[in-house]
Amino acid sequence: MQPPTRFSGSLSALWNRGPIWTESNRPSARLIARPLREFLRIEASGSILLLIAAAVALLWANSPWASAYDDFWHLKLSVDAGSFHIEESLQHWVNDGLMVIFFFVVGLEIKHELVHGDLRDPKTASLPIVAAIGGMVLPALLYIAITGGTDASSGWGIPMATDIAFAVGVLGLLGRRIPSAARVFMLTLAIVDDIGAILVIAVFYTDDLSMQWLAIAGALLALIVLMRMMKIWAVPAYVVVGVALWFAVLESGVHATLAGVALGLLTPATALLNESVARDYAQQALRDRHLNADELHRLRFLLGESVPMVERLQNRLHPLSSYFVLPVFALANAGVQLGGLGEALSSAVALGIGAGLVIGKPVGIVLACFIAIRLGLGTLPRHTTWAQVVGLGFVAGIGFTVSLFIAGLSFGSDDLTDNAKIGILFASAIAAVAGTVLLATMSPQPPEHEEDEDDSDDPAGSTDQEQSQPS
Repeated sequence: MQPPTRFSGSLSALWNRGPIWTESNRPSARLIARPLREFLRIEASGSILLLIAAAVALLWANSPWASAYDDFWHLKLSVDAGSFHIEESLQHWVNDGLMVIFFFVVGLEIKHELVHGDLRDPKTASLPIVAAIGGMVLPALLYIAITGGTDASSGWGIPMATDIAFAVGVLGLLGRRIPSAARVFMLTLAIVDDIGAILVIAVFYTDDLSMQWLAIAGALLALIVLMRMMKIWAVPAYVVVGVALWFAVLESGVHATLAGVALGLLTPATALLNESVARDYAQQALRDRHLNADELHRLRFLLGESVPMVERLQNRLHPLSSYFVLPVFALANAGVQLGGLGEALSSAVALGIGAGLVIGKPVGIVLACFIAIRLGLGTLPRHTTWAQVVGLGFVAGIGFTVSLFIAGLSFGSDDLTDNAKIGILFASAIAAVAGTVLLATMSPQPPEHEEDEDDSDDPAGSTDQEQSQPS
């Protein structure tokens, strides 16, 4: 069958033997496949799955089958290959292994922002950077003020975090009510917040270091740089070295997920080839209106290398991170028993987290913005009011994923960890509701022409992508 040369009508019209399954009228397609596809297109869908997973974990941990929850996630799994041996509980495999994918995607996002995004332009990035710092410092200070001198004081890094998945989800639910410039401000703030959380984990939540394994990890990072310089672009080769790097970082005492961040930052953010190379080859190969197998393989390679590796990996891994890794992480970590809820919420650790996320985040962000603007370091995002900045500050107080992650590293006591998790869940919920209500109330639906003007000035949509050697 010769492929059609023009696309018109529905997708099913392209096929001689009837529509593909998802476009058919089969009940499974109409009732499952197409609704699922539309759900995954919603900007907030990842946050919804994350919330469902957390709710399931809470219900499971407080049900008659609570012991099964603990037994399942504390099940020991080991990997043996000759002298290589590693044994961890299923929960640790999720936190130390699966979450590497999440932090790798975070590293990719940071690299893209540094090369092509708003972090590249100091003038555009200055206000959200200052706001992010204020939104990290004040929550930590409030937490220390409440828990200082107690065993809970080591969790000061918990309320510093912003859950970028939930933040994006809230903005997605509000749609056009949020100006494009305010979205850019929030996303840049969240990415800078991620950088801060990564540094805090690396510096303050690291076990005793093994210099031998740390040296091996450094050598593997140098090997990756050398492979890039030699223009080795076979992804499987990097996967092998990346797995070895993960194990070396795990054994070194530095948290293993930081290997994912390092790999993300080393990923090329500029394309190997200029787009014109693929375009010229396609025109030449299609002169006879037919592609043979060799020409098709060559064209696929040229088209792929015309897109930066950072963007390709983000496109492939972001759904995996949002729809699988983070929900599984929530399922493994959000299951705390609520029997002593009143006592847990009145504990120093929960009060410190609540004060940090619900009060410290919005106040720190607004205060930092005010000081930065008065000093001439930046201006409010276009079409954005101070009330909306306050709402964005509350949205940044949704700590959830990264806060839960840091809570698992902070305490040697299960009671403190459980109290911290309860504080995170309740504080994040309060911050989410407050931010959503405030933004919905203070952000009227803009006229159509205003949004179009907004989009035309959106820095996120107008960045140039250098087509040179990978960087």
